[in-house]
Amino acid sequence: MLKHLTAAALLLLFISCNQPEQEARMPKQYTIQQLYNNLSVGAAGFNSDESKVLINNNSTGIYNVYELNVADTAVTPLTTSAKESFFAIDYLPGTEKFIYSADQGGNENSHLYLKSKTDTGAKDITPWAGSANNFYGWSDDKTAMYITSNQRNPQVFDLWKIDTATWKASLLYENDSAYDIAGISKSEKYIGLNKSITTDKNELYLYDRDTKTTKRLSNDKEANWNLQSIEKNDSILYYTTNDGNEFSYLVKYNINSGKADKIYEDKWDVAGMSLSDHEKYHTIFINDDGKNKVLLFDHASNKEIPFPEIKDGDVQSVIISPSEKNLLLSVGSSTSPNNLYAYNIESKQLKQLTSTLNKEIDENDLVKAEVVRFKSFDGKEIPAIYYKPLQAGAGNKVGALVWVHGGPGGQSRIGFSNAIQYLVNHGYAVLAVNNRGSSGYGKTFYKMDNKDHGNADLKDCVWGRKWLAEQDYIDSNAIGIYGGSYGGCMVLNALCSYPDEFKVGVDLFGVANWLRTLRSIPPYWESFRKALYEEMGDPNTSDSIHLKEASPLYNYQKITKPLIVFQGMNDVRVLPVESDEIVEGVKKNGVPVEYVTYPDEGHGFVKKENQITTSEKTLAFLDKYLKPPTAGK
Repeated sequence: MLKHLTAAALLLLFISCNQPEQEARMPKQYTIQQLYNNLSVGAAGFNSDESKVLINNNSTGIYNVYELNVADTAVTPLTTSAKESFFAIDYLPGTEKFIYSADQGGNENSHLYLKSKTDTGAKDITPWAGSANNFYGWSDDKTAMYITSNQRNPQVFDLWKIDTATWKASLLYENDSAYDIAGISKSEKYIGLNKSITTDKNELYLYDRDTKTTKRLSNDKEANWNLQSIEKNDSILYYTTNDGNEFSYLVKYNINSGKADKIYEDKWDVAGMSLSDHEKYHTIFINDDGKNKVLLFDHASNKEIPFPEIKDGDVQSVIISPSEKNLLLSVGSSTSPNNLYAYNIESKQLKQLTSTLNKEIDENDLVKAEVVRFKSFDGKEIPAIYYKPLQAGAGNKVGALVWVHGGPGGQSRIGFSNAIQYLVNHGYAVLAVNNRGSSGYGKTFYKMDNKDHGNADLKDCVWGRKWLAEQDYIDSNAIGIYGGSYGGCMVLNALCSYPDEFKVGVDLFGVANWLRTLRSIPPYWESFRKALYEEMGDPNTSDSIHLKEASPLYNYQKITKPLIVFQGMNDVRVLPVESDEIVEGVKKNGVPVEYVTYPDEGHGFVKKENQITTSEKTLAFLDKYLKPPTAGK
């Protein structure tokens, strides 16, 4: 169960409408090792003279920290972990030392570490056993760092300030009311606070550390409010909200007068806004039908500045350098993993810094994702991301999967997935359904599954299966369902409730027993617990009746189709017992069940060898139980 936590595509009711069919051809087929030799890379920031970039990548099989030279794109390893993944955070300002984050085997108790290039070891700067810690930025004078940590109370995250000369931590905000820390002003006068009411509604507050008073910025209407930035003058802040609207828009708020002005909106959600360090620029991110649209503005004039165009590119992140002269971009597509680019705003020079697609792979043999829409059982239009195998044709019918995202409230988006491309490359169509309750399509659509999980949202997946069956190049008797976390629960419920619709199920750490899962959520989800109960149901009330009905564990006797289950044994969100018990139950039905566990993973698989195993075993399972007899012949 994932916490949901942040260029318009062609909209089609049918993929064949107004579009010529591409002639089927057999692409070169790649091994899973070739696909996972693609590089996954993330950027943290520039060094002080902006000649180098701190990054992490998984070239060794897990994530380590590296330094990338902008001039020649040479990469130097800074850590050499062989067990745990290390994720780059930032350079320590004014030095070549750096900060990285790591947990233990996916247990989500992340700590922050300081290391220099010559150190053999690293200093744990959050040395509190059993705590989870998150980097929250630098002080204005760069002599201290902010973190959120639950070291004082496992249920809440306080805001702390750590002096980088002594590495002593001082408490800035004691969060006994279980808010979410939403931001801090450069002066440290103001702290933004969010309080979750439901998953459709929260409250936004501004706490004044000088007067010890809290001011509410949100109203009583059903809406979401998210603080984005506070200007250095302590007079202006920016937040996004969908108050009075289906989609979120950007608001400029005067702290002194209380005046709020809508300054930017789109037909899709404004997903975020950020200010550069000296407030010369700001960026706006828009969730445009499952793909990011990014805008760059001169902050003082609010005039839009041309943003570099990268063909088919989906910009995942933008880091504006301390000098405000350079941008560090992370850009991917459905046929390429994210690459890093450096862009000079003044000269408009764009330079690609990484090449993450394995050179053995021809991008033309991979499949571009497209947005499709289909009508569900009640006529509701459901968006989805679709991957059609290149070899699929009326004379070569292929199998297919309905792919269900995590959440509840997640969204399948246009982006690169080794797992999806591997299956599509080997002849399986994938329809990633954004069932009702998914984010990104307006607040009415988002709340349509509240306390109705496993019913209408599941029917959307079934009707996605019907859409697949209507395609003349898909074998209607060879359609399965695949999902992880909340999506894994949907897989299990589909096999229970619609045993004749799906031929197989692939379940990655799916919830099997909602009563247990909702009672055993991690303690540091306390700020979100009530909102989650409002959406899913409270297991300690009469809601338990529906939750039991929606729990596959109590209906496992109905599962008659082959099932494969994957589970990380350090998962704190969906406990391993969830998968243990569903596998044990389904085996009693005499149904083929395969069960794969990873002792070194949590909620989601990070280590490359485990990702490879998951994809290899999934394809072998599909080829055995799902593949049409004539596919590929």
